[in-house]
Amino acid sequence: MDRIAIITARGGSKRIPKKNIKSFCGKPIIVYSIEAALESGRFDEVMVSTESREIAEIAKGAGAQVPFFRSEETSNDYATTAEVLLEVLKEYKIRGKEFKVGCCIYPTAPFVTSEKLIEGLRILEKEAADTVLPVVPFSFPPQRCLKIQEHVLSPVYPEYMNARSQDLEKWYHDCGQFYCFNIKSFLKTKNLIGKSTVPFIMDELEVQDIDNLADWKLAELKYKLMMEGQNEK
Repeated sequence: MDRIAIITARGGSKRIPKKNIKSFCGKPIIVYSIEAALESGRFDEVMVSTESREIAEIAKGAGAQVPFFRSEETSNDYATTAEVLLEVLKEYKIRGKEFKVGCCIYPTAPFVTSEKLIEGLRILEKEAADTVLPVVPFSFPPQRCLKIQEHVLSPVYPEYMNARSQDLEKWYHDCGQFYCFNIKSFLKTKNLIGKSTVPFIMDELEVQDIDNLADWKLAELKYKLMMEGQNEK
């Protein structure tokens, strides 16, 4: 078997209760990730890793597989994405299934589309990369960031404070949407971001970190704008 999509959906969200299955523009937010993976037609298996029976039922209703539940160790607040993926891949191997390419999709990533997943997999193969990481440029030059010490502001990088924005190198951050990765390389390094990680640059209007209810409302507005743009094409 070649490709597996793994949607990581823990049930214990604190800041937004039941975040992974909260209604987003009319349906549970995790369903967007599941549908994108299924509609891409590129995966032999689309599964959800969770410890929650409620999440599992919604995931299965949307067409994903939930062949086993997460362990207690990968269900706590401190478990990393890499640890969750390693556990999933190990459990599949025990069951006689191994894959060459993985795609970790976050459950609160409604901006992920089947087209983006297909393109991410294409880049991974074309570049023979370890990982393809969706990124977006910082909207404000981070070289001109400030820190507060003893109630006083001071620049973190004083040498850049008088530089023109257009003269500063563009820096990027992880979109927090998905990772396409070579499973053999990942199992060796146990790290999603390694030496051969290539970028997949996203539009800022299709990226939104969702940590609180204000973020949630902003994400819904951006999502509606994205859908309007697609309908106009």
